[in-house]
Amino acid sequence: MIPPTSLPPTFAIKMKILMVCLGNICRSPIAEGILQHKCKEQGLLWEVDSAGTNGYHNGEPPHYMSQEVSILNGVDISGQRSMTFKAEAFDQFDLIIPMAADVMREIKYIAKEKYDPQKVQLLLNYSLPGKDMDVPDPWGRSEAAFHEVYGLIEEACEAMIRKHTSKKQP
Repeated sequence: MIPPTSLPPTFAIKMKILMVCLGNICRSPIAEGILQHKCKEQGLLWEVDSAGTNGYHNGEPPHYMSQEVSILNGVDISGQRSMTFKAEAFDQFDLIIPMAADVMREIKYIAKEKYDPQKVQLLLNYSLPGKDMDVPDPWGRSEAAFHEVYGLIEEACEAMIRKHTSKKQP
């Protein structure tokens, strides 16, 4: 790890990133936790949060399996609480990262005229460029599904950091 004081100027860019899924209890809390953890490790000045488009779980902690799988990987997400995605997110965040295409459609619907496609990117397009693949929703599935989701999200978060901290940004 590079000490924060010796980071090149591209690392000093402060960004605000919002991870979004449906209920904000499975995928997006894992993504928030992983990216926060990696930013802290690398001394990045990024703020990361998460939200859900349906609001069914407002105020609830992440799903117990999301918490368990995250803690097994050294990431504690137990302090997070679900909140609802709002159109104002486009005023507050530099990047809005939906976990899946259906979530992206909901973001467009909720945001209406505030929607800015320049700020939106499916998460897995960072690790699998141009594939437009969804992070599968592990809700109601086995523990193995949560492990799979964690791995996909971790890989995409690493690719996101590489992309947004490289000197050559496409």
